[in-house]
Parts: sequence; C-alpha cells; structure tokens
Amino acid sequence: MLIDSHCHLNYKGLIEEQPAVLARARARGVTGMLNISTRESEWGDVIATAEREPDVWASVGIHPHEADTHPDMHARRLIEAAAHPKVIGIGESGLDYYYDHSDRDRQKASFRAHIEAARETGLPIIIHTRDAEEDTFAILSEEMGKGAFPALIHCFTANADFGAKVLDLGLYISISGIVTFKNAKDLQATAAIVPEDRLLVETDAPFLAPVPHRGKTGEPSFVVDTTAFLAQLRGTDAESLSAATAANFFRLFTKATSGPAA
Repeated sequence: MLIDSHCHLNYKGLIEEQPAVLARARARGVTGMLNISTRESEWGDVIATAEREPDVWASVGIHPHEADTHPDMHARRLIEAAAHPKVIGIGESGLDYYYDHSDRDRQKASFRAHIEAARETGLPIIIHTRDAEEDTFAILSEEMGKGAFPALIHCFTANADFGAKVLDLGLYISISGIVTFKNAKDLQATAAIVPEDRLLVETDAPFLAPVPHRGKTGEPSFVVDTTAFLAQLRGTDAESLSAATAANFFRLFTKATSGPAA
C-alpha cells in the first residue's frame, strides 16, 4: 500500500482532469489519498470527491491564510462537518508567518478551534506551520496540557529541533516532495532520522512536484517518487517504506480504517 496523506484534488491544475489524475495515481500503486480542504466553501466539493471515489478521503478545515475570511469558524462547526463518514481529519490549520495573509491573533484563534475539534472528535489535526514554529509549538504544548489530541505536521520543512519537540508531544511528521530538492539538505538530514513509526508521505499536489517532475503540476502519483527518494535516504527499500507509512496513516487516521479504501 502507498498513501498520499495530503493532496488537493479539487484545486486548479487537478480538478480539470481529476479522473485522469486519479487513474495515474492508481496505475503507479497509490492505494489511498487524503483530499484536504482549506476554506469552508470547498468542503462540499472535497467531500463529494471522497463520496464518489472509494480510495479518497476528505478533511474539513480552514488554512491559516483564510483565517481572516472565517472569523466565526468555531470548533462546533468543524465537529458537525467532521461527522461525515468520509471525513477523517481536521484541517489543514495552523500558523503561517511567512506570508501573513491573515492576522496572527486570528490565525492562533482558528488554530485553537481546530485543535478543540480534533480533541473532541478524535480526528487528527493536520498542521501547516511556516516561519511560526515557536508559536506553533507553544500552542500545541499548552493545548496538549488541556487534553491529548492526535496531530501531524504536514509538509515538514522546519529544523530538527522543532521536529524532535513535536515528536515528543506525540505528533507525526509528513514529508513532501521538497525533500528531493537539491537545496533541502537540512530537511534531508531530518527526514533520514524521523522514527519510522511516526513518518508519513505526501505530495501537497498540485504543489511541490518532486524531482524528477520539478516544474510540473504536482499530482498524487508523484508520491511514488518522493517515497523512493526517502527510502534511499533512509537506507531502506521503497516497498518497505510504502508499507510502513501506510500503516502509520491508518494508525493516525483511525476513521479511515472503516472506509472503502481500507
């Protein structure tokens, strides 16, 4: 099995040829895809794709870039939407201080609402963090003190110290195609030592196409290339790493095990 733990099948670049995109992924051995939402207006379409495709699941959430446009997004709304049988995760949510598209305090409030929803539903929160690791960890630590919740850092690009700290909190780490980039030496060093039982792989398609597809629109089939590179980096084979990361996915996203793709 091989799972793309984070993609955006309803985004421009993929939605126009979604059936072909899914077919190419399946042809390369991708057995499941988690279709991520970033704003409330997407939830219906993202869930509809998961309803239609047996090997696709959905998340519900508000990206930190969208926090300003969703000032009234509270945990209850997320919890209600997450009751759908194909919704297996909360997010993506988190903090992004690189672009600062939304007010930082509003990003923090939204992040906490998503954590509350994750805690109440038992569904993992899918965390986006960029240039905000200190505040991200502070919020995670504080919220864990109120009661544990499942979580992962998606598209991990932070330093090894942050990685060690979130692993200590019980989080999982997902590696994207960025790890294949020539200038990603620090990330490669970290990805090589993440414990195997906490590691996931993703594409973040249509973004971040890995080598040898740089410059192309990313798609879930490319998770095969990222996994192969990561396996070589870690001194293992792609088949074993595919199986391990898939097992981790189902251990984290426990609701997925009752879905058709399991």
